Amino acid sequence: MKITLKDGSVKEYESAMSVIDIAKDISEGLARMACAGEVNGEVVDLRTIVDSDCELSILTFNDEAGKDAYRHTASHVLAQAVKRLYPEAKLAIGPSIDTGFYYDFDMESLDRAALDELEKEMKKIIKEGAELEKFTLPREEAIKFMEEKGESYKVELIEDLPEDEEISFYKQGDFVDLCCGPHLISTKALKAIKLISSSGAYWRGSEKNKMLVRVYGTAFTKNADLDAYMQHLEEIKKRDHNKLGREMELFATVDVIGQGLPLLMPKGAKMIQTLQRWIEDVEEKRGYMRTKTPLMAKKDLYVISDHWGHYKEGMFVLGDEEDENSEVFALRPMTCPFQYYVYKQSQKSYRDLPCRYGETSTLFRNEDSGEMHGLTRVRQFTISEGHLIVTPEQVEEEFAGCLDLARYCLQTLGLEEDVTYRLSKWDPNNKEKYLGDTEHWDKTQNKMREILDHLGVTYTEEEGEAAFYGPKLDIQAKNVYGKEDTMITIQLDFALAERFDMFYIDKNGEKKRPFIIHRTSLGCYERTLAWLIEKYAGLFPTWLCPEQVRILPISDKYHDYANKVKAQLQENGVMVTVDERAEKIGYKIRETRLDRVPYMLVVGQKEEEEGLVSVRSRFLGDEGQKPVATFIDEICKEIRTKEIRKIEVQEEENNKKGK
Repeated sequence: MKITLKDGSVKEYESAMSVIDIAKDISEGLARMACAGEVNGEVVDLRTIVDSDCELSILTFNDEAGKDAYRHTASHVLAQAVKRLYPEAKLAIGPSIDTGFYYDFDMESLDRAALDELEKEMKKIIKEGAELEKFTLPREEAIKFMEEKGESYKVELIEDLPEDEEISFYKQGDFVDLCCGPHLISTKALKAIKLISSSGAYWRGSEKNKMLVRVYGTAFTKNADLDAYMQHLEEIKKRDHNKLGREMELFATVDVIGQGLPLLMPKGAKMIQTLQRWIEDVEEKRGYMRTKTPLMAKKDLYVISDHWGHYKEGMFVLGDEEDENSEVFALRPMTCPFQYYVYKQSQKSYRDLPCRYGETSTLFRNEDSGEMHGLTRVRQFTISEGHLIVTPEQVEEEFAGCLDLARYCLQTLGLEEDVTYRLSKWDPNNKEKYLGDTEHWDKTQNKMREILDHLGVTYTEEEGEAAFYGPKLDIQAKNVYGKEDTMITIQLDFALAERFDMFYIDKNGEKKRPFIIHRTSLGCYERTLAWLIEKYAGLFPTWLCPEQVRILPISDKYHDYANKVKAQLQENGVMVTVDERAEKIGYKIRETRLDRVPYMLVVGQKEEEEGLVSVRSRFLGDEGQKPVATFIDEICKEIRTKEIRKIEVQEEENNKKGK
């Protein structure tokens, strides 16, 4: 057989060989680094037998699939360690992830000391160097095998597989796990591991199921790389919005108020207000008409839209459904049905379209408690929501306009380089989740694909992520820990116009159904604030800062002058405070820097006599003395143009100089 390698060279063999043996034939060094193979584009286990001509790549830790196999093996070692120290624990799932791996267990919660003990046990297992051996069983035998071991979660996973499926397992020493692989040849190949943390996670992501213990870890081939990653984790913790946002007093949460219901503190509320006013002005210039609709509605509305049938579990329902005499309401999870009735208040002709409605919408979604996190996953939030009612001929132009608006918002905030684009499609194997038939979905998804290709958008495709009424373009971003969230979405809707009996009169005087585009221009304000906190580590562009200038009088003799300068700045819309505390000026400067205020103005005798301010910024450090009017002109221009100034002076240097 002829084996074509990644570099184009060809190896010939007289008989079938395993991937690992071919790797050894190529190079013993390559075999030592091998984590998996890729045969004709398919990732395979190192034990896989190659018996015909093919293209073969030997995957190492430097390849993503190789890294996955390496870290997946580490997750099995973790599971083996748990079973040794906690024999009653039950195994759930343990995949590799971008940052390492995790494994879910049905057991008591684990503290840091317990994780350290597990890590020690993992290192013992690695040192033992047991080989991983793959074997398969017919489905019924596999179920019985796991039942005998008391692994009920594994049994459930097997039962979900087709009846004729052959089930694969991996054995390492005294430990066996249900798994399709691939895996390393031996546990000894693992070099540098670390257990990071533990948390709760519902079985299969549903709060209806039991809460399990999820243990996160990571693995590298070199201790130096592990050390660098752990240092990286320490750095990103400083940017974690859930920590930094609270330290900066931007938001807070209170147990008696409820999970996923954050309090926006004055500074955070000011930032949201700034963003909201900006977005509303931008949308108005682009032809959007503002609406303000109720926060709740009768069940009847959601039955028409079919949110009741497809989304009820995600809604907060008010009233007793069992009581025939009780009216049932629900807090709104979206605004679209309300805006459809705004549209229907008068008859529209083709000349009235496109019809663009925008609303700053407060929404409510009954998210799983295990999913709650800071400002990124909450139960009450506000979005820049909009719906466009368009003719079929206007779909592409209006979709392009929505995308242009989203990109403008991202660019202005300095976030454009941090996003990816995803075409979210329906799942044809789970049709009951969606409105419409295969023909409608194929037609609409092809239309969106055509538009994106025409606009030159680079995107991935993902099944099962569409809204129940149509496909979406989701603009995705990752937080500091690598978790991806949808920040902005643009959706094509082919179904709801008919359900709401929406129409327009065309050129021939005939009634026609419009298309609907659902979109956000910035997305969820709370999630965007979290994103900005992590992006800028709290050092926001000046126009977004809740405090843009702090005036520091060097003694109480200059309070009057400081407040005079403050009044001039306030007249020009600058957010400014005066630090009148009886503290030394050096202390005030350090405090201002710690509070991440972009500008501080030191004023004393000379400044008062000559109408000056001594400007210190986080961008250049000491910017020297300037006339008050000059500083006002400069900062107002920076705010008006939403400039993102680069920080050109090092923090360490500022601290050394007392700046």
